[in-house]
Amino acid sequence: MFRNNKLSQYMLLAFGLTCGLLACNEELEFREPYGDNSAVPLKINEISVENLPGKALLTYTVPNDANLLYVEASYELNSGKTRKVKSSYYDNKLLLEGFADTLDHEVKVYAVSRNDIYSEATTVNVKPKKAPIWEIYESLKINNAFGGYDLKADNPLSEDISILVLKKNDFGEFEVDNQKSVFTSLPDIESKIRGLDTVNYEFKIAVRDKWGNTTDTLNQTILPLFETELDRSKFGAFDLPGDAPQLNSTRIEFLWDGRYGWPFTSFTKKAFGVGQPHIITFDTGVEAKVSRIWMRPFPELNPPQFYYLTTLKRFEIYGSADPSLNGELDDSWFLLGSYEIEKPSGSPYGQDTNEDREVARAGFNFEVDLDAPKVRYIRIRCLENWAGGTNQSIADLRAYGDPR
Repeated sequence: MFRNNKLSQYMLLAFGLTCGLLACNEELEFREPYGDNSAVPLKINEISVENLPGKALLTYTVPNDANLLYVEASYELNSGKTRKVKSSYYDNKLLLEGFADTLDHEVKVYAVSRNDIYSEATTVNVKPKKAPIWEIYESLKINNAFGGYDLKADNPLSEDISILVLKKNDFGEFEVDNQKSVFTSLPDIESKIRGLDTVNYEFKIAVRDKWGNTTDTLNQTILPLFETELDRSKFGAFDLPGDAPQLNSTRIEFLWDGRYGWPFTSFTKKAFGVGQPHIITFDTGVEAKVSRIWMRPFPELNPPQFYYLTTLKRFEIYGSADPSLNGELDDSWFLLGSYEIEKPSGSPYGQDTNEDREVARAGFNFEVDLDAPKVRYIRIRCLENWAGGTNQSIADLRAYGDPR
């Protein structure tokens, strides 16, 4: 009897669960959308317009309509394409983007119900301010540089843009060169192109935004400046008063001797002038318009750590054609540049990644101010190493420029 009662209870429970599941499925399957399928939502009223660069912001009053799902604005871009922007009923703003001119544009605004029924359109006119691509285009600066050119532009609104660089193909037609073009949203745009011969190059340059709007084309002729590596066989130490002494077994001449590893490096003594910048000075043996200084840091430990201990982190490079011999950084010296080495991975101190090591092994190029005069003597002044001190180490060094 007890078994039969138990069996009956289980059967009733199973039957109840089955009916419940069927009921749930039936409810989900046949649930109707909220409200009357044919109900037309209330139209959008009280729309205010704020015109922005290449954009317009619409602010409106959300209708008191329980059937409202979202608000939609429809407008035409300069390309002729229709763009639609939507905002849920929780918000009361619509940002219209993609305009390339400052003309009047008609915008239709709709309220849309949960049943995809559109309200009567409310029409407003917007008149965007000058589009960001034109501001960027007008700020473009392209200057000849050693072995190439430097391109700079201002993008204060950090817009996603492309600076398209077009060059002639084999048929004499201009086409986009993706290697030279710039794709960025950085506020300060800078592109340095190197490896070009010292002949005239014709480029066309235009700015395009993510909606396909494109500016006029700028015609630019580039004549890269001549650059060659300065002859290291002419280099020599040129110690001045106040320069930091080398650590035992190391010498400044090891910077350019072509050998790598300990002790073939320049390595200043930590105990010298504690807290003050360590300076080394050398003679290139020729007066030249210097374009850049290439340096490779000395690796410590195993596996090697390049962004470590005495490796330069923040430093300055000076040049002189005829330096005073008192060791002072006076008017006889010209600041060629101030620099800071950053670890590519951003990993903690003493934890170089494979990427960090590859970059360091390839060496760092430090470009010199193009307005700098011709110099013969070079000074490197360490403001901070990676350990927080000021003594410095450099494994290899090369100088480039025009000695003619």
